[in-house]
Amino acid sequence: MSNTISTVIRERRSVRKYNPNYKIKKEEILEMLEEATQAPSTSNLQPWEFIVFLDADERKDLRAIAYNQEQIETASAVIAVLGDKEFHENIELVYDSMSEAGYIDDASKEVLVGNARKAYPHAPEEARKNLATFDSGLAAMQFMLLAKERGYATGPMGGFDKVKFAERFNVSDRFFPIVLITIGKENAPAYQTTRIAIEDKVTFV
Repeated sequence: MSNTISTVIRERRSVRKYNPNYKIKKEEILEMLEEATQAPSTSNLQPWEFIVFLDADERKDLRAIAYNQEQIETASAVIAVLGDKEFHENIELVYDSMSEAGYIDDASKEVLVGNARKAYPHAPEEARKNLATFDSGLAAMQFMLLAKERGYATGPMGGFDKVKFAERFNVSDRFFPIVLITIGKENAPAYQTTRIAIEDKVTFV
């Protein structure tokens, strides 16, 4: 691990106090999300979607759904990370793209498509949601680290009413909300935290 990556990881904190006057351009948010979605995923099927909240009125409603947490309105943006429980619908799109890029030949593509079609469309919904949640979490973490590298603070928020979120923001049945991530310039330092000793969390066999 490089010193740069190590420093970003160690200095990242979950921030709740933001400068409400600081703006981040849509283009920069898209850049960070594009980089974040280089994260690994189940059969490369990329079971994530994002809603980026910038509009003040929309964020007022989001704040109510997120139990009135003020950072929803004071952050520069809020990223809602959604899971795609029907990510098998991406099979053709993903493997066609890989083939066109020259990353796989026709024989490999046929095998990959066949395996994916056998594994995912008929899997239990709970299993597909678990895979989508895990993969989306990888992308979410990469987004927060990329934001920190660019000088932004972030804060993941699991505390919101997911049913009301889906209703208010017209989330289709295919997708389900996982986490909200606030991003902006911090207005007050985040409190420091400690970690349980790694020796107490690791077993070598």
